Amino acid sequence: MTNPAEASCIGDLQEHNWDLIVVGGGITGAGILREAARCGLKVLLVEQRDYAWGTSSRSSKMVHGGLRYIAQGQIRVTKESVQERERLMKEAPGLVNLGGFTMPHYKGKFPGPLAFGTLLTVYDFLAGKKAHSFSDQTAVDHKLIPGLRQEGLKGATTFRDAFVDDARLVLRTLDEARLDGGVAVNYCKVVELLKDGQQVCGVRVEDALSETSADLKAKVIISATGAWSDNLREQVGQKPVVRPLRGSHLVLPGWRVPVAQACCFMHPDDGRPVFVFPWEGSTVIGTTDLDHSTSLDDDPAISEQEVVYLLKAANSEFPSAGIQRKDVTSTWSGVRPVISSGKNIDPSKENREHAIWDDNGLVSVCGGKLTTFRLIARDALKKASKYLPGITVPAPASQAMLFRNYDDVVNDCRFNTLEVGQQKRLRGRFGTRLPDVLALAKDHEFTRIGFTDYLWLELRWAAAKEQVRHLDDLLLRRTRIGNLLPEGAREHLDRVGKVMAEEAGWSEHYWQSEKSRYKALWEKSYSLYQTA
Repeated sequence: MTNPAEASCIGDLQEHNWDLIVVGGGITGAGILREAARCGLKVLLVEQRDYAWGTSSRSSKMVHGGLRYIAQGQIRVTKESVQERERLMKEAPGLVNLGGFTMPHYKGKFPGPLAFGTLLTVYDFLAGKKAHSFSDQTAVDHKLIPGLRQEGLKGATTFRDAFVDDARLVLRTLDEARLDGGVAVNYCKVVELLKDGQQVCGVRVEDALSETSADLKAKVIISATGAWSDNLREQVGQKPVVRPLRGSHLVLPGWRVPVAQACCFMHPDDGRPVFVFPWEGSTVIGTTDLDHSTSLDDDPAISEQEVVYLLKAANSEFPSAGIQRKDVTSTWSGVRPVISSGKNIDPSKENREHAIWDDNGLVSVCGGKLTTFRLIARDALKKASKYLPGITVPAPASQAMLFRNYDDVVNDCRFNTLEVGQQKRLRGRFGTRLPDVLALAKDHEFTRIGFTDYLWLELRWAAAKEQVRHLDDLLLRRTRIGNLLPEGAREHLDRVGKVMAEEAGWSEHYWQSEKSRYKALWEKSYSLYQTA
């Protein structure tokens, strides 16, 4: 019998009787796989595209504690969020990192320093540490936020939250699940639910590349498909509930707006919060919040309306920068799976909390925050536990570690000559896999790709071990060089092709096909070409 963890085709998966099949390879699905494997379940995750292809690679890269929930009176939600934020920073240093945030205050504009400071006092109390301060106009540190608008500036409040590479967080969570026996397969689409009468008992899946199909049986199915949740629920007679909302971002070279920490401010047109923040050596402007009406099966792309909106926001706050379309290196857009209120209200006023439904063995979870994915996963697994007798789901407050880390001394002189920050980054991104990552690397690959913090050794590891089936998997999710470097990292593609040939066995014909496909995809969905 084939070991399912080494399955080379979906037919191998039929040989196993699964306790649970998780549909969806974003952060929620990965969290469910992690917790289910921890419980000793025989669990499989299937993803129709690539891991984190949807919302979970297209967020604003922030691990928020949930400031806005305090204003809404949802203290419990905020407390859970800040506790999870602290947990993630503690368990995955180098991947989830503390970040500084600044909120400028202007005369006659919301929010004022007193009201904002009051919110942060509660915020810090829930986190168990004081971490905010106010500086008046004369004491604002303009080295952190150079070029900040001075007209009407009363001062600024600084506070703390965290940043993360969201796609890598998904991949590390999946890897932790695999270490406990979980199985994950990408490009494996659920095309139909299997039923025994009214009871859901499995799924029919199709390999997206080979187009082969298989019927997989399980005691319960959990759908963690985000914006696609309505598709499976429709098969059990349920009406649509998801309101897909698009959020888009602009990526600029870091020197154009060289902020050292995130700057949060209100858009001059509608008062929505907008961020300008440092990311992997670049600067990002985001985000928007609009109804997404195009097909969910296509990579979402920024609209001309959103480009104008974000440029206006950034230039209003950094008037001396004079940011123009030609300054934009790349873009990304993601679709938020928000549960619709059924009312014709502004998208930003829709509730962001998660919801869970049980439809005769199809348990669906949708909505929620990246920060609290572990708690959402446990809620979903608890809902499914009625179909899994004898399984005890860990309590949300359980202190069981989500991530294992490689804390031993690394006996690799190439690694030890790297900067301390780079060493920490690699430990955070790969955890206990770090020795294997280094063993695979060639001596000349301990160098950066362009100006980014990514090293060539990361790309080789991904090509060899991380189920890369398309070039965008490698350049937009396993690494982010397609977003960070000009023209989607086009000048590095020849070297990338050699690595894919060596580690993934890609033929010259397949490589040329993938290169053409990637260039077309990047221009359509990750650049400003489509809005010009």
